[in-house]
Amino acid sequence: MIKCLINIIILYSAVALPAVAQNYPVKPVRVIVPFAPGGSTDVVFRILAPRLTEYLGQPVLVDNRPGGGATIGMDLVAKSAPDGYTLGVANISFGANPSLVSKLPYDATRDFAPVSMVSIVTMVLAVHPSVPARSVKQFLALAKAKPDGMNYASAGNASATHLAFERFKHASGTKILHVPYKGGGPAVVSIVSGETMTLFATIPSAIQHFQSGRLVPLGVSSAKRNPALPNLPTVSEAGVPGYEAIEWQGVVVPAGTPGPVIGRLNQAFVKAVTLPEMKERLAAIGADAAGSTPEELAAFIRSELAGWAKVIKESGIKIE
Repeated sequence: MIKCLINIIILYSAVALPAVAQNYPVKPVRVIVPFAPGGSTDVVFRILAPRLTEYLGQPVLVDNRPGGGATIGMDLVAKSAPDGYTLGVANISFGANPSLVSKLPYDATRDFAPVSMVSIVTMVLAVHPSVPARSVKQFLALAKAKPDGMNYASAGNASATHLAFERFKHASGTKILHVPYKGGGPAVVSIVSGETMTLFATIPSAIQHFQSGRLVPLGVSSAKRNPALPNLPTVSEAGVPGYEAIEWQGVVVPAGTPGPVIGRLNQAFVKAVTLPEMKERLAAIGADAAGSTPEELAAFIRSELAGWAKVIKESGIKIE
């Protein structure tokens, strides 16, 4: 009797899973962005949301849940029903937090299932116009002349902007005070207003301020120059050899989400980010479209977890 029941369950599951994917979605899909509005992650997903809505046939809603260095939003994703209606955006913080936070409320490897990489975002070392530096070398000279006399803003502890600057400090031998905010948008506002002096801003969150002159860009964080700011040198070539730090954004769902549903989501995201129109819009704000398979994103996340564990141990990066 028990064996018969098990066989019935297995047979039902084999039929039900494709049906789930075929009918999915039947209600709005929520994308949890674990940062405040206005940052690069928020900007990228708001650009993609209308296309995703078109491809999935249901509204795709961006839900900002900032705080805790992205752990609050990602914990919400981890504890949501594994039905494909709550998605989370993993980024550089996702890879670093297990090595930075002693008691994470979730397990980064067991509690999530990868869907697709979405974009790679370059950051820019920028200063308020009042800061007397117009190149990376001038900035380094100023920082070394005033140890602990300068501060930098970030989108919060363990954010891309925090990690990028801590790596910069380690590579350049400078001491600059960290001032964390609750998201990339508020961090950019703080430097535009003169409340803070410098930051590594993602291009999507700050490019309009570079164009207006309210912020001064000094160098890009990537290994190569970025097409959105073609005349701006890399930090590496401008004064800190070998320096590189990039932001990335991938979509994950709660562990246990049916494979066919993950496949449906993957198809929609890859289709959206590979559209020439979307590639152009993302490139214009400094983000490179980067669709992938779930397996490719899984491998990338594993490499990020291992890589940041090594960097954090060697550099002594700490959360204030």
